[in-house]
Amino acid sequence: MYCPKCGTQNPDDARICRSCSTALPSLAPAPGQVVTTATAKTSGLAIASLVLAILSPCTAMLSAIPAIILGIVALVKISKSAGQIRGTGLAVTGIVLPAALLPVVAMTLGILMPALARTRQIAFRMVCATNMSGLGKAMLIYASDYDEKYPTPSRWCDLLIECCEVSEKSFLCKAVHKGPCNYAMNKNIEKLGTNAPPDMVLLFETHPGWNQNGGPELLTTNNHQGDGCNILYVDTHVEFVRPGRLKDLKWTAEPDSRAGP
Repeated sequence: MYCPKCGTQNPDDARICRSCSTALPSLAPAPGQVVTTATAKTSGLAIASLVLAILSPCTAMLSAIPAIILGIVALVKISKSAGQIRGTGLAVTGIVLPAALLPVVAMTLGILMPALARTRQIAFRMVCATNMSGLGKAMLIYASDYDEKYPTPSRWCDLLIECCEVSEKSFLCKAVHKGPCNYAMNKNIEKLGTNAPPDMVLLFETHPGWNQNGGPELLTTNNHQGDGCNILYVDTHVEFVRPGRLKDLKWTAEPDSRAGP
């Protein structure tokens, strides 16, 4: 039987043209007779498979597995439809495309992940600096109420909470998962009060504890993966100090008081 649309010869019992998927009439049309044809439907599963495959790079390959599954199901249904459903190419593309894109996505993630991790650490560093800056302002408020004296080093956390209504969250470095406080007070500040040199250390980062006070022996850079630590100075400005510059920090009012941890 010849297809009335494309002219391709098909078996006599064929219902769909093997070339153009046009429905074949049961009997050969008479001369001049108009033949009504029906086009095979495109598989919705094949279309969905292709769409999910295209979206897989945007979803970090999360849609890749559904795309492959839908593509396989679509191929099975197409093969059993006797030509009434088409979309083999769409289904095959939906199966193959995720596999082809996987190395590209993996390479892209390999490039982006270190940068994202670095950005995350910088954000933690900034939050930590903001917390220390708030503690520095609370120290000034306390000093203005107590004869220009800072809180007693052995109780500085408790006194800031009691007298200045400081939140306990302000004592935490965002990069550290342990508390209750990740900062320590320079014990040499107690006698000097606000008369201490402006570039003298007031608060610094240390291991988790509470009301910690001391000097460079307590200082740590572990909170920020060894890149350095935040330092609050008497003039209330906060600086992120790299390990190579820690030895230059001023811990007392003495001229030769600069010493590393």
